[in-house]
Amino acid sequence: RRLCRGWLQSFPMPDQPPSQPSQTPPPPFDPNAAHQQRPMLRPIRGFGAPAQGPEGQQVQLLGLADARQISPKVVFTQPAMQAVLPLFNGENGLDDVVAQVGRGLERPMLEQFVSQLDDAGLIEGPSFDAMWEKMKSDYDSSDMLPPAQTAAFADMLVEMHTQKDESRSATDEEKAEHGAARLSEQFDIWMNEALSDADDPSFDALPKGIIAPSLPYANGHRAYAVLYGRMRVVDAPKRILILGTNHFGNGTGVVGCDKGFRTPLGETPLDTEMADRLRAELGDALFEHRYDHEREHSIELQCGWIQKVFGVDGTSPPVFAALVHDPSVKDGESYDGTGIAFQPFVDAVVMAIGELDGPTLVIGSAELSHVGPSYGDQVQLAGDSPEADQNRRKVLEQDSQLLKHITENRPADLISSIAWQQNASRWSSTGAIAATSMICQSESPKLYNLGAVMDGQGAAMITAPAMVLP
Repeated sequence: RRLCRGWLQSFPMPDQPPSQPSQTPPPPFDPNAAHQQRPMLRPIRGFGAPAQGPEGQQVQLLGLADARQISPKVVFTQPAMQAVLPLFNGENGLDDVVAQVGRGLERPMLEQFVSQLDDAGLIEGPSFDAMWEKMKSDYDSSDMLPPAQTAAFADMLVEMHTQKDESRSATDEEKAEHGAARLSEQFDIWMNEALSDADDPSFDALPKGIIAPSLPYANGHRAYAVLYGRMRVVDAPKRILILGTNHFGNGTGVVGCDKGFRTPLGETPLDTEMADRLRAELGDALFEHRYDHEREHSIELQCGWIQKVFGVDGTSPPVFAALVHDPSVKDGESYDGTGIAFQPFVDAVVMAIGELDGPTLVIGSAELSHVGPSYGDQVQLAGDSPEADQNRRKVLEQDSQLLKHITENRPADLISSIAWQQNASRWSSTGAIAATSMICQSESPKLYNLGAVMDGQGAAMITAPAMVLP
C-alpha cells in the first residue's frame, strides 16, 4: 500500500527479543552476594510475551531484555513484577521491597526473580561484568566487526531456497557457502524491481550523499534499492562516511568507530586517513565509547549494499563510521557534557574531506518516527479503518513536512523544529540526517521515498526515508 510516495509493510519488530518463553533454570539465589541482596537494575526494555498456561490456556508474560544489548539473555516473568523493578535501585534490601510492594509478594518469589535477573546480566554484578568484558574483548580481537544482521538475512535466504527446492533445512556449511550468492542475487532483484519503471534509473554522477533507511533488509528494501540501484553505474568513491544512530550504546555524543566491517559479501576496511584526521582534531574522546558499535546495526546494514555496488573482489572503498546523537537536545552538546558535540564533529569532517583527495560519499543511515502503543501512544494504526488510515497518513505527512528542511538545504531548521516540537514522534536519527546535510551542502536534495513499516498488531510503526544529495 503506497502512502506519501512510500510503502507500508508489516514487519517483526526490529531488535525484538524472542517472544517464546524458553529458559533454563538460573543458579539459586546467593544470600551472601551483596549485589543480590540489594539489586541494582541495569537499563532494560520490556515486551509482551504470549505463553501457554498450566491448563493450556493463553497467558501473557512480561519479557525483560538488555536495553544495551550487551546480554543476549531474556527473562520472562509475571506482569505484576513490574511493580518490583523501580525498587531495584541498589539501595533497597529484598525485605524492603517485599514490604513496599505487598500484593502477596513473598521473599522466596523475589529471590528467584533476582537470581534470574542476575544470571541474565540485567542487574549489576559479576555476571554482567563478565558479559561486558567479553564483549569488549570480542570487539578488540579483530580489525573488522563481524556480520550480524547481514549474515542472519543471508542465512535466511539460503534456508528459504533449500526448503523450497529440496524440502529440507539448510546446513551451516550450506549457509556459509551460498549465503553471499543468495544475498547478492536478492539485492539485484530488489534494485531491478525498484527501478524497472523509473524515468531516471541511474545517477549522472556519484552524489555527495544519500540518506537511506536503517531498517532490516526485508522491511526497507524498496528504499535501499532506489538509492543504491542508481549508483551501480557511477564511479566509485575514494572513501565513504556512514553516519548512524546510537540505538543501544553508552555514548552521550558522537561515537566514532575504529574498525572496518565484514558482511557475507566481503570486507569494508576502515578509512584510517579519515579516522586519524578526526582523532587529531577531536581527540581520543571520539572513540571512548567505540564498543557501542559492537551491537549497532545502522552501519552494518549500509555496508552490505556498499559491497554489492562498489565492491571489487570482496573489498569495497574504505569506510569511517560514526553514531551521531540528537542535536535537538542541549543545543547539540553531548547529553552529559563530556562527549563529542554535534557541530565540532561536523566541522571536523568538512575540514577533513576538504583536505583528503578523491570523492567522498556520505551516507546517513536513518529512521524517523517511532509511533504506536509500544511507544506509549494511544492510537490505532493497524487495519483498514478510516481512523487507522488517517493516523498512518498523519505521521507520514508530518515527516514529509520536516524533511522539507533537508530538501531545501536547511538542516539547522530541522533541528530547531524537532526541538520545538520536543520530538513528538520520536525521530531517532535527527543527528545523522542533519549532519549528512550539513556536510554535503547539496543545492538540490531529492526525496525519492518516504514510507513506514508496522508490526502485524499495529503496536509500532517506524518511518524511514530514501533521499539523494547530489
